[in-house]
Amino acid sequence: MKRRTFIQNSALLGAGMLASKFSLANSTADFPVVRTVEKDRHFTSKLVEDMIKEFQKNVSDKELGWLFNNCLPNTLDTTVFDESKGDRKLTYVITGDIDAMWLRDSSAQVWPYLQFMNRDIKLKNLILGLINKQSECINIDPYANAFYNDPTKKGEWFTDHTTMTPGIHERKWEIDSLCYPIRLAYHYWKETKDTTPFDDVWVKAQERTLQTFIEQQRKDSLGPYRFERTTARGSDTLQVDGYGYPVNPVGLIVSSFRPSDDCSIFPFLIPSNLFAVTSLRQSAEILKTVKNNTALASKMEALATEVEAAINKYGIIDHPTHGRVYAFEVDGFGSYLMMDDANVPSLLALPYLGAIKADDEIYQRTRAYILSDKNPFFFKGKFAEGIGGPHIGRDMIWPMSIIMRAFTSKNDAEIRECVQTLKRTHGDTGFMHESFHKDDPKKFTRKWFAWTNTLFGELMWKLYKEKPHLLK
Repeated sequence: MKRRTFIQNSALLGAGMLASKFSLANSTADFPVVRTVEKDRHFTSKLVEDMIKEFQKNVSDKELGWLFNNCLPNTLDTTVFDESKGDRKLTYVITGDIDAMWLRDSSAQVWPYLQFMNRDIKLKNLILGLINKQSECINIDPYANAFYNDPTKKGEWFTDHTTMTPGIHERKWEIDSLCYPIRLAYHYWKETKDTTPFDDVWVKAQERTLQTFIEQQRKDSLGPYRFERTTARGSDTLQVDGYGYPVNPVGLIVSSFRPSDDCSIFPFLIPSNLFAVTSLRQSAEILKTVKNNTALASKMEALATEVEAAINKYGIIDHPTHGRVYAFEVDGFGSYLMMDDANVPSLLALPYLGAIKADDEIYQRTRAYILSDKNPFFFKGKFAEGIGGPHIGRDMIWPMSIIMRAFTSKNDAEIRECVQTLKRTHGDTGFMHESFHKDDPKKFTRKWFAWTNTLFGELMWKLYKEKPHLLK
């Protein structure tokens, strides 16, 4: 089944679609048990279960406790598969309702568990296995964004005109697909001091990452990647012979598609370029410190410096109301697109990704812009306000954007409102979704979307530890 059809059907079928996976035993009228029954869970962590108990014991808001119990472990409960071979740890992580592993989503899905690895060896090995699996995937094709666990399986996109090889689910070139695995590996290393993932397979993946980034600067040619899809949906294909609209090779990196899997309009996607700068420097630090590979590290650092300078020159524009702000996309010729998209990396989420300081003046002005009606994809309705994007369409707010707003805010009132908005917009399901209608939270897409569920759990735990008064 095509991905978009699958997603739409998931929303239409609602709770009935996954009824076999949930237990209503011991339910109450207000908070039914909707979490996967214990015997059907893919992975169990006593540490995570103890966290849930602690949260529910000390947070007086019972609905938040119910949501935390459902959401924090959702990735572990439903999406992880241990595929280890001998001594080599390998973990395959699906997105939820799609049986494929996105490099971006899988990294983000396990991210909230990083902080607990040193207290749970099973969690540590799970994440180690994912890092190894991602390196293998990148070495299959660094331009692909999603992979199958079966290396011989052919992709379902029979209408795609691009170089597909077995094991690839989809081949939409997105900068962040190569950034997220670096982010995960870097922070795994920082948390555990374990250098096990950084073998020859990982180093080769870094070489492929650097090569791909340089190719997509398009200084000497259009590069080897092109993509077209036979589709009625214009954002699912690339214009102008499958390469996208032309760019002026000013040092930025082309991202043919956004994290939402929609094509970019002006191919220099600024939030993803900022993410790349951070990721290149993180990779360089590992290469120097762990592998003593100063040659590759130096190339990574040089590219990061070049891209950063190009962002400062071409990626910041003068907005008539908000002043100097980051554009969403540019082409290097002087054209730019002003908006933000909910999927991460977004302009809003840059501090969360470590790509920019939250108190940076340009970021603060940009944040004010994208959380205003000047952003064409900022929606306000009866139940919520937040950012959506073209992928789902008008008036559909992504919970991910509300969570990111809370993560990037220093204002308690703003954070509290984000928490309350998330609580009233889960559509009586007990889970977060890809998006919901601003006037009707029961109209949503993707009933089973593990990334946003786990991200919600991460926010709740952070607030519980740092600002518990906002959960009352």
